[in-house]
Amino acid sequence: MKLIKTFKASVITLALAATTAHAATALDDAKLMGNETIDTPYGTVKLEHNFITEGQQAIYDAMDFQRASQAYIWATPIVSYKQWDKAQDEAFGATELGDFVVYNSMKEKRGIVTANLTTPYIINFVSLKDGPIITTVPEGKLAGMVLNLWQKPVVDLGLTGPDRGQGGTYIIVGPEDDLTKYEGKADFVIQSETNSVFVGLRILNPAPEFGQYVKDTMSISRVGQPAKKANFIEGVDKEWSATAPRGLEFWKLLSEIYQEEPTREQDKIFAALLEPLGIAKGQEFNPTERQIEILEKGAAMGELMLRNLQTKPRFSEPYWEETSWYKSFDFTVPQITEEKVELDERAVWFYEAVTSSEGMVNPTPGKGQVYMTTKFDNNGQLLRADETYKLHVPAGVPVSQFWSLTLYSENTRRPYDNGGTEVSDINLSSRMDDLQYNEDGSIDLYVGNKAPKGKESNFVQTVGDDGWFVYFRLYGPTQDFFDKSFSIGDFEKLSN
Repeated sequence: MKLIKTFKASVITLALAATTAHAATALDDAKLMGNETIDTPYGTVKLEHNFITEGQQAIYDAMDFQRASQAYIWATPIVSYKQWDKAQDEAFGATELGDFVVYNSMKEKRGIVTANLTTPYIINFVSLKDGPIITTVPEGKLAGMVLNLWQKPVVDLGLTGPDRGQGGTYIIVGPEDDLTKYEGKADFVIQSETNSVFVGLRILNPAPEFGQYVKDTMSISRVGQPAKKANFIEGVDKEWSATAPRGLEFWKLLSEIYQEEPTREQDKIFAALLEPLGIAKGQEFNPTERQIEILEKGAAMGELMLRNLQTKPRFSEPYWEETSWYKSFDFTVPQITEEKVELDERAVWFYEAVTSSEGMVNPTPGKGQVYMTTKFDNNGQLLRADETYKLHVPAGVPVSQFWSLTLYSENTRRPYDNGGTEVSDINLSSRMDDLQYNEDGSIDLYVGNKAPKGKESNFVQTVGDDGWFVYFRLYGPTQDFFDKSFSIGDFEKLSN
């Protein structure tokens, strides 16, 4: 009997030992040595004598998924830019060097991510692969810029540019060209880091005769060729979309960019991350089924990461105390400092918006533009499309030009589509004559699914479940903005 009990005890001990030997260890408790079975978020990994004997593919899948998610964040500025370029060509027929699209109507502007609805845009996309360009910028109240593929300023034009509103000629040279060959051939000679550049102007002087003057005097051509008057494409008035694509189309555009542009030193680490995903220099984009699945999931997760940062950025604090208002642009003009590439900061802006300039990033009293944005009400709740809110704006908004409040869709980040066809349907500004002001000069603005009675002129409408946000823009902000003696409180939810 004693022998039998001893035998049974030995069997139980061996069974427990065997069970223990094969029990999975949580990843944060793993010793990563000897014989070990590890439970990871991506599957089970087994070590024998320190070698991985099970789960190799799961680790590769995890590695590539993480790389795709982070590459989405890194690539957002350039893919968003490229989509705008291609969509503008298709929608407006702007395929020649001198073709500038003039955006005036609601439909035209509703295609652009967070477009302003108060001033006209004049936009051109140019490639420097065929040689540098020279453009003549007219004198007067213009806010413009040349941007590279990363939507990083190559040079400002107009009031915040080196011509200071006096006008002048600019030569823009490609990244692999010799800048010194063009010195003295224009008032300003600037080199771009990328072949693809954006040339844009906003006309700040609303007088019709000034707009005509700009059209009569602006020119653009290749250096060494006769100056050619810009061709302004107007009155197209059609719906279109420049929002960056989701899923595999995002990566297809990125691969296209990759073939057209030199790789900057700061981007070479991402070139290494992308290569196992089927995106490489000189290689046709033809992903395998496995790569397609990972790229699609990575793009979705990358967008969720950016949307999370965009809603409440962890790298910034509200501009006005005890509010949820953030000042846009939490990065420098070069998008890189001595310590780091401003990866999250720039990606959040270029997920939500497009373009940057010296005057937008670093406005000074009386010059440039300020973009204030919020996603929360005064109770800290996210803004909803099925509620109505009031925004109280104190008297004396500190601007030398004007202010505006514009409504945008959280889904597309483009001007909100509530079925309206007029700019006033989603944009309120100090240039409007029919706004109702309070006796003390302050004004109450309303956003939501139902206009308060008698306040229709101060109201913009939301619909369905299309979440929204606003930009409160200050054109030519004055000192009271910078010293924060002026501030705006949060939206207040009204009872419907």
